[in-house]
Amino acid sequence: MCIEFLARFQYSHKIRVKSSGNIIERVCGELPEASLVRWAAFCFCLFVLTLQISIAVSQVCLAVSGVLYVAHLLRDKPVVRFLPVKLPLALFCLFSVLPIFWAENPTTGWFAVRKLVLFAVWFLVVNLVTKPQLRRRLLLLSFLVAAFTGLVAIGQFVIQYRDVRAQHPGEVYHYLTSTRIHGFMGHWMNFGGQQMLIFVFLLAFLLLANREEPQGWRASPALQSSRISTFEFQISAVWWVVLAIIIVSIILNFTRGVWLGCFVATVYLVVRWRAKWLWALPVLAALGYLLAPPLVRERLWLAAHPTQEHALSIRLEMWHVALNMVRAHPWVGVGPNNIEEVYNLYLPPGKMPEIGFHNHFHNDYLQFAAERGLPCLAAWLWLMAALGWHIWKMRRKLGPERWVADAALAALLAFLVEGCFEFNFGTSPVLMALLFLTALPFTAGDAVADSRRPIEK
Repeated sequence: MCIEFLARFQYSHKIRVKSSGNIIERVCGELPEASLVRWAAFCFCLFVLTLQISIAVSQVCLAVSGVLYVAHLLRDKPVVRFLPVKLPLALFCLFSVLPIFWAENPTTGWFAVRKLVLFAVWFLVVNLVTKPQLRRRLLLLSFLVAAFTGLVAIGQFVIQYRDVRAQHPGEVYHYLTSTRIHGFMGHWMNFGGQQMLIFVFLLAFLLLANREEPQGWRASPALQSSRISTFEFQISAVWWVVLAIIIVSIILNFTRGVWLGCFVATVYLVVRWRAKWLWALPVLAALGYLLAPPLVRERLWLAAHPTQEHALSIRLEMWHVALNMVRAHPWVGVGPNNIEEVYNLYLPPGKMPEIGFHNHFHNDYLQFAAERGLPCLAAWLWLMAALGWHIWKMRRKLGPERWVADAALAALLAFLVEGCFEFNFGTSPVLMALLFLTALPFTAGDAVADSRRPIEK
């Protein structure tokens, strides 16, 4: 009797485990087979899908995924892969740590350096997201999550606009741009930067994903069998609606650096799609400006008159201070996270700082130069250039997955352009999204390049 009961329990338990595994497969796509790496990949999927909703939850999922994968490395000793940017990344990390020892307050510097652990995202992507179905499913689900957060942000704008119109009818622009919509993120810059990157990938998907394979190549039977069904991956009107929601949320976010990043990325993608239609972009931009709500037009008009808006005038002051810091400390800077402590020392004599946020310079390039020195800035520029170069090289090897490389290049361009007006590389939610998306072409290369061969004549 007991033996029969145990047998039935074991059988039912196996069925439950198998059915839960099937559910995970349906949600995430193809996961690795080994148990530890399978759960590491599942936790990484949760990290990606919660990245736009909760920073804390996403980082916990990332940490658990990393621990499980390290356990897999120690137990199974698999072959591991790295992005081909190891040397510039190592130099950037080195030149980020060294300035701490010359900083005014070394303790605060270690907090900024701890963010370097986020580069583990690159390592986990290329070792865990190894199946084409998993990669595509994560992207499509990320698009839907971005649309959901966009709807939440649009709702925030409606509520905020109604309250401001009722309480401060003469200062609508001031209040709506001082406390902007942020979705589930704690700050509008985090929300805007993430939406920008997802917008770029979704636009690349819509414009480029269904293009024909390069001439002279065709998929092997193994690759054809691994593709997602057309129902799952077809480009339908639903994705254009998703794109429209994300665009509206980006516009209502009122972050001009994000707008400019989106425009530059769009130019690149249109060139890759139909270069002859490039002329239409300035026409659409002009029509969009004329038809835009007054708040949007005022936001753009003030960008050309920086002295009339505090957000721009304080940036001019910050950038002047940053250049003074670089002149005084060209090799090691003033130290990570030490900007605010020494800010007043680098103002012109007798000048008081404008009231506002002085923890960073709202510029990636000046931030690294002033905070960590010119060697760190050079290493970071090398890292970004090497990443773009290797994505470009990978792009030439891909067939129908080429759109992933184009999307990654466009996202990197958008990120670097926005980085001229915001320290987005120091913002964890945006940086993690960038690391995930820019690593995807290297997983596409493994899935596609080895399974293609020239057409036999």
